[in-house]
This record gives sequence, C-alpha cells and structure tokens, in this order.
Amino acid sequence: MAFTTEINKVGSTSPVSVGILGASGYTGAELIRLAYNHDKMEIKFVTADRHSGKTIASVFPHLAHLSLPDLVSIGEIDVAVADAIFCALPHGTTQEAISTFFKNYPEKKIVDLSADFRLRDVNLYAKWYGHSHQAPDLQAEAVYGLTEIYRASIRNTRLCANPGCYTTTAELPLIPLLEEGLIAKDDIIIDAKSGVSGAGRSEKQANLHTEVSEGTNAYGIGAHRHAPEIDQELSRAANSQVLVSFTPHLMPMNRGILATIYVRPTGKATAKDLRACLKNRYAGEPFVHVLQDGAPSTRDVRGSNRCHMSVSNDRSPGRAIIVSVTDNLMKGAAGQAIQNMNLMCGLPETMGLDHLTLFP
Repeated sequence: MAFTTEINKVGSTSPVSVGILGASGYTGAELIRLAYNHDKMEIKFVTADRHSGKTIASVFPHLAHLSLPDLVSIGEIDVAVADAIFCALPHGTTQEAISTFFKNYPEKKIVDLSADFRLRDVNLYAKWYGHSHQAPDLQAEAVYGLTEIYRASIRNTRLCANPGCYTTTAELPLIPLLEEGLIAKDDIIIDAKSGVSGAGRSEKQANLHTEVSEGTNAYGIGAHRHAPEIDQELSRAANSQVLVSFTPHLMPMNRGILATIYVRPTGKATAKDLRACLKNRYAGEPFVHVLQDGAPSTRDVRGSNRCHMSVSNDRSPGRAIIVSVTDNLMKGAAGQAIQNMNLMCGLPETMGLDHLTLFP
C-alpha cells in the first residue's frame, strides 16, 4: 500500500502512553530518544531487569537531562498505564511475556523488536532458535513489520514483528524486483556488513575495542538467523521458494549496515530497468531513496530512519549489483518500530522520525 499522510483522528487527539521493555541496550536507548522527542508519545515505564532500581542517567549519561521514570524489572510494571509497548527483550523471552500481556489486556498494541514473531512457520523458528515456539496462536496473527511492504496490515494489527536489521536492508530492494520477475530467484548473493552496535551492549570479548578495531570479520557463515527471515519474505515476493546466499560481517564502526547484493536480471532486463522498478515502487516514500548515480554509504543514513539504495551493472555480463544501506539501530530497529507504532496508533507515519542524517 502506498504511503499516505492520512491521520486516524482517534489516534491524533491525545498522547499515546508507551512502555519500553528491555531499555538498557542500544536499541532501548534509541527507543527512549525517539519516543521522548515524539509529539504524541509519553513514556510511562522502562524496564531492565539487570538495572532495576537505577535511574536512566546512571545507565545512559547522555539522557541524564531528561525527566524519565527509573528502570524497573518487568515484574514491577503496571501494564494498564500504557496504551502501547515496545518490546526489546532478548530472543526467546518475548513470546511468554506478550502472551501474558494480551491475556490480561487484549487491547494493547505491541511492537516486538526480537525475532520471536518474525518467522511465520513455528517449526522453522524451533529449528533456528533451538526451542519450541511458546505462543503459536499469537504467531498466526502477528504482522511482519517491513513498513513499506506491509503498511495496510500493520495499521490494523495489535502485534507487529519488527524485522531484523540485515533483513530490512536486503529485503527493501529485493522484494519489488522479485515481485516484478526482474531478477532470478535462484541466484541472489547478499554480502552484508554491520557496525558493532548490532552485536548488542552485553560484555563480550568479541566486542572489545582491541578485538574489533583495525579489522573486519565474517560470522554466522551459512548459519545466520536472519537468513530464514530473508528467505521467507523473498519467497512470498517471488511466489515460490527462494534460498539466498547470505554472509554478514562485523565492521569497526558503531552503527550502520551496508549490503552489497549480487543478482542476475531476467530476460533482457538491465540495471537501468531494475533501478526504474525501485524508483517507481518507492516514489513518494519518505524513508526510501533510490540513487540515480553512484552508490550509498552508511554515513548517508547515520542516525536516520532512511534506507538508500543503488543499482549498477556488473562487469560480468548479465549481472547487476545492488547496494543498500541503513542505520541498524534506526531503520533496522528502533526507527522502524516507531514508524510501525505510528501506523498502529493512527498517527502520521513520519511523526518523530523526520530528523536529518547526522554528518559527519
């Protein structure tokens, strides 16, 4: 469904009270920043079990000047005070929590930023995440939150599964091309690179400065959990099974994702045709920009909810190269979560997200 500035009058009359679960990570910090500055959102509670009882200032000094509630454990919150909840809990912990919320408060609106509701097939979820799905009934109603593709369904759901960062960056350019049959479905290679914030804020040796700086490394080779999520969405677009070759890399930068995607155009299609398809599909979209020339950089979208993409001819005949960039904490996480919650609450989709990219 095309972007529209139409506003649901019910949602636009009073602030939406929100709660943020799992607020002590990088995504949580971005959710706090965006929700606090949002014209129609009011933060009622923030949780972080490991930091329960602490002030936001003690965990995030850059937010010390804000008037915010102290961090509490999830067992201490009063869900009734929030109209909507952003759930940034670790994978595998969200299903039970959300089931409990809906059992007692079925009218709540929830955007889940974990992977717990992204995979529609609960058996596939069990295979990739190592345990059975704890809320298969809710999985059946959850809407995948790639906003530009599922806008109409997101607007009418109470449970939105926010996509992963790598998946958002790869799916936005690939879905329209597969829907139009412009690229071969059996020849897609995704080489993606992420900033270190994508690995989370927990203390890990692999995330230490001396381990990350002055180098880069591939990880999850042939086994990254975002792969089945990408396959799922591209298969829907192609109306048949798609299996991509996907390899992520960790880069010595704080934030940003760059995906270099190698594809084979079908028939007589060229990079120019692929670019025209994407320009047509995303014409008027506030957060997606298709470059006419050159290729985007992660610096172009830093701190913004934007996705920039380009298409070029490969020197290898009959092939094309797509470059797509996002900020992994924004369009890849918190920014898209706000975008989706705006829709769910009947607010303007761009509200709280129309700030410019940080530069340099």
